Amino acid sequence: MPAIIDPDRDLGLISLTDRAPRPFGGAVVQDEYDLHAPWHHHDMHQLQYAFEGSMDVEDNHGRHVLPRSLAGWIPAGTRHRNSLHRIRSVSVLLSPGCVPEAGTGVRILRVSPLMREMLAEAARWPLEGGLDATGRAFFAAFARLCREWIADRAPLTLPSTTDPALGRALAHVRADPAGSRMREALHAAGLSERTLRRRCQAQIGMGWDEYRRRARLLASLEPLTATTRSIARIAADAGFESQSAYARAFRLLTGQTPTEFRRQSRP
Repeated sequence: MPAIIDPDRDLGLISLTDRAPRPFGGAVVQDEYDLHAPWHHHDMHQLQYAFEGSMDVEDNHGRHVLPRSLAGWIPAGTRHRNSLHRIRSVSVLLSPGCVPEAGTGVRILRVSPLMREMLAEAARWPLEGGLDATGRAFFAAFARLCREWIADRAPLTLPSTTDPALGRALAHVRADPAGSRMREALHAAGLSERTLRRRCQAQIGMGWDEYRRRARLLASLEPLTATTRSIARIAADAGFESQSAYARAFRLLTGQTPTEFRRQSRP
């Protein structure tokens, strides 16, 4: 699938199947996808997951990084855009009626061993192929479990803004969380430090330092869950001054230590 090069365009509704015979559920294997998709929405619920590497999903509330320890729940009708580049990944699509309390906006979910195995097994039933009796039973069970999974959302997101100047400053942080510095961000935004800090708090609900700290934490998730690097090395690479500072910030955000999060994310 070729990359889409205009991510700011809004494509509106993308229906992945014919509305008339739309299946109860099905999977789209995305291993060969190489895209940075524009804004769009679907008429089915979507659970998106990367078995290796990571992908980005963004909605009106913020940007979400999804390494293999996390999945993205995208309710039907949610405006979003995503980015993935030739990684082993899958999307499970479910008709809206099977998960009635789907929520609004993208939700980041912790991936349990059961969820990971079911996401892998879902590839047996491609979305366009229809469902046999086993497939119908499988996706009925999957939908019921989704009601539990989406109730346990992870607070791992970076808020976004419609303010162009503040957006440039935040983009500077996202581009290089470990190396980002206030001076360069001020230059990118064309703002004074006082104005930048005030706009951060007013428009995204967190201070500048907290935004940068969260960006660094999110940048650490992929090496934490997909490599065997030491926690100290991961902390340093993400821009933290010490392993203890990293562990404190990580636990404050997730409720777990980095070691506990790593252990939980293992297949």
